[in-house]
Amino acid sequence: MTAITEVPQWVFELAGQPVTINATTVVMTWIVMALLLLFSRLAARSLSLDPSPVQQLGELLVGYFRQLVGSTLGGRAPRYFPLILALFTFILVSNWLGMVPFLEEPTRDLNTTLGLALVGFLVAHAAALGAKGWRGYAREYFQPFFLMFPLNVIGELAKVVSLSFRLYGNIMGGAIIILVVSRLVHHLVLPPLLNAFFGVFVGTVQAFVFAMLTLTYIAVAVQE
Repeated sequence: MTAITEVPQWVFELAGQPVTINATTVVMTWIVMALLLLFSRLAARSLSLDPSPVQQLGELLVGYFRQLVGSTLGGRAPRYFPLILALFTFILVSNWLGMVPFLEEPTRDLNTTLGLALVGFLVAHAAALGAKGWRGYAREYFQPFFLMFPLNVIGELAKVVSLSFRLYGNIMGGAIIILVVSRLVHHLVLPPLLNAFFGVFVGTVQAFVFAMLTLTYIAVAVQE
């Protein structure tokens, strides 16, 4: 269990206050971003009517999510399509990173999942403001009657908690299960199979669920 509980940290001072950063999460996040930039570069470097496998994969992702976001948001889709695709690909690669020896999933850190959830939360509320204006946006919190205001606020904040803890819990839970089983059977055949299951299947499902929930929150926010 020490592999999970012992976390390398960077400590520095900011405005006279100590700040602690999870070094592993930062490095793993940089690796994910580098992989996504490399993939984007390879997919778009030499576009052709006879596409390479990398270009085909890129076109498949872009086409699928463009259609999905378009069917949900209609004319507003071009504005939010890049965010939904970026969330999916970032979380997907982050979840898959744990299958590589000596690497860990950035999404195993609650700070990462909370940050991603806050991005979706802020974008959804900015979209609501743009679609409804200040009065229409504020009026939503007093529906169906005035006394519902506190519950509506709590409901909105609960979306952030739900998104972040769902992703974090699934990834961290998988890591704990793999670690415990590995100790019990001494790293035989089962742990690699478990690692592949949690990395490929659960990791893909959770990335898609996170992106779709964010898309749903935006769609509900802009609905008039």
